[in-house]
Amino acid sequence: MSQFGNLFIGIAGMIGAGKSTLATALAEHLDMDVHYEPVADNVYLEDFYRDTPRYAFAMQVYLLNRRFQQHQEIIWRGRSAVQDRTIYEDAIFARILAEQGAMSQRDHETYLSLFKHMSNFMCRPNLIVYLDVKPEASIARIRQRGRSFEQGISEDYLRRLYQGYEDFIADISRRIPVIRVDYSRYATAEEMASIIEREYLQHDFLRNAPRMELEGAL
Repeated sequence: MSQFGNLFIGIAGMIGAGKSTLATALAEHLDMDVHYEPVADNVYLEDFYRDTPRYAFAMQVYLLNRRFQQHQEIIWRGRSAVQDRTIYEDAIFARILAEQGAMSQRDHETYLSLFKHMSNFMCRPNLIVYLDVKPEASIARIRQRGRSFEQGISEDYLRRLYQGYEDFIADISRRIPVIRVDYSRYATAEEMASIIEREYLQHDFLRNAPRMELEGAL
């Protein structure tokens, strides 16, 4: 068991930010369960990228349901856990879909209502680690990992997404402690896990992982 007791950490960040890699390192470093974002078994993913307006609502509800299941599993197990992308971030994607006309206003309002009701049964993370990756770096990583269904993602979309994340972090940090990590400033996920562990002990809101420590790790 983690030295912190039952600790729930959420990893937040852009597409291609490296959330899964850091979630794995944190889970190993702090002896925690890890819950990954549904990708390989996501039955809507390829259809969503092929015909976004048709599958946008179904995709968002599917993800909401899967992440809610993960939240409930964390509660039931009663053990420390790290989650690769939090349930709160899905609302960022849903809003952008609605703004771009890929999701109808009616579907968006239904999604938000469903999320609101489900949130009454969710436990908040003790900490959110935000991987601050700029749109240019995000698209480079998307190209590098080579998932065919992601190759049509545009820089314009990623810029919108990045601004959505900035707004999200500013809001969520009023309720949940957030550590912002500049992912370009450290050598390995294991080194960052050690820094995050130490920073969590400060119990502060919207902390930036210290630049001097990150530069020293390179």
